[in-house]
Amino acid sequence: MRVPIRCSMCRACAVGLAAAALGLAACVGPRFHRPAAPAVQHYVPPAERTESLPASPDQRLLPGSEAPREWWHEFRSADLDRLVEAAQRANPNLQAAQAALHQAVEYARAQRATFWPSVGVQGNASRDRDALQVVQGTLQSGAPVYTLFNTQAIVSFVPDVFGMNRHLVESAEAAAENAAWQREATSLTLTGNVVTAALQIAGLRAQIEATQKLLELQRDSLSIQRRGESLGAGSGVAVLAQESALAATAASLPPLRLQLEQTRHWLSVLTGRYPQESWAEDALTLDQLVLPADVPLGVPAKLVEHRPDVRAAEAALHGATAQAGVATAALLPQIEITGDIGSTATSLGTLFQSGTGFWSGAVSLSQVLFDAGAARHRRRAALAAVDQAGAQYRLAVLGAYQNVADSLQALSAAAETQLQCEIAARTARQTLDIVQRQAELGAESYLALIEAQKAWFQAQSALAVARTQRLTSTAALFQALAGNAPAASAPAH
Repeated sequence: MRVPIRCSMCRACAVGLAAAALGLAACVGPRFHRPAAPAVQHYVPPAERTESLPASPDQRLLPGSEAPREWWHEFRSADLDRLVEAAQRANPNLQAAQAALHQAVEYARAQRATFWPSVGVQGNASRDRDALQVVQGTLQSGAPVYTLFNTQAIVSFVPDVFGMNRHLVESAEAAAENAAWQREATSLTLTGNVVTAALQIAGLRAQIEATQKLLELQRDSLSIQRRGESLGAGSGVAVLAQESALAATAASLPPLRLQLEQTRHWLSVLTGRYPQESWAEDALTLDQLVLPADVPLGVPAKLVEHRPDVRAAEAALHGATAQAGVATAALLPQIEITGDIGSTATSLGTLFQSGTGFWSGAVSLSQVLFDAGAARHRRRAALAAVDQAGAQYRLAVLGAYQNVADSLQALSAAAETQLQCEIAARTARQTLDIVQRQAELGAESYLALIEAQKAWFQAQSALAVARTQRLTSTAALFQALAGNAPAASAPAH
């Protein structure tokens, strides 16, 4: 359809104005540029260079090597893998993030439609009566009552002369990218929580088992001391001391069991189940888990490429920049082209016959001359939002590096703690073996044997706590590094 445009200007002037407007379109509003990667070579200061040294003989930290995206497989536990898969499939929080991503992608696709003309059709029928005695009749027949049928196609188009539509689309696509990284961040956090909960459950079960064995030994010791006191060979003070130790150990069990049940409930909800539902993964133990021997640290300067929270903050900065472009374009004239073509007749059969057609075309230009500075203040507010998003991006970057540095220090401390607990457990076991052989020869009392057994079980409980902390610290470091694998951006069209 040809839309005639009537203008008092000459054609050369019109072409020149259009070229100038298109030239302005390229420079209206701020343009987004990705922030440069920080010049970071190490995660911790030289005096605390944890990542340059092995965490322990059984675990190495590998700077420069890329960590796997599915890092939880490094613990070599099929039960743990199934838990993560169940959470990725059924967690409501992740499903909500996925729905938000879908919503943002569809909105971005809808926003791109502004680059195209809008075409619609309209039809109507009306029954009318004219006052022929007052005004001239509308129809040639002069009939005062008639039916009028009308159908037409309407086309409207807003040329993106100053880039407003482009900035609106850019903002919508940045929002979709932000939603994609938010979904990745939700998935990463969910995986870290599932792994942490599973490891804590295994560690708590080991602590409870060691505590129950210790209680049995303390009860046997108390029974022996009471018999000795009744025979005059024991001390009442020793009996009271043993009763106090037994009560203290028994008192430590309810908090452990409470923590275990609460962690089970947490894991159930993470995997999309109700707390009361039974689950087979309860058999997960510390002995089924393998401490990852190698922990790749990647390249510190590239951390911002892999952390979804940093990439989400970057997308938010991109969106704020695009909105500043929208606010800038709103200060400039708005142009709209409209046209319609159709047919009007007094009967359906005569529609589109010769003489019933009509058409019209128009170009409108509007410019606000006075709004008390509202548009100018909105642009200033949008530029301030860019500054805010930039500061939030820098904060996200700093937080990411702090997270990794803290995780490295925690892993180093956990490795040292486990090493000392292993020495204590080994020493307690050697002491128990010596006392047991001496008791068999009659050189040591049964009470001495029980005390040696208690010391060994206490060391085992402490070692279970240390092993759990070592595993969870390793998982936290993997999570802080974000798997060192960037996710695909959300498709916008």
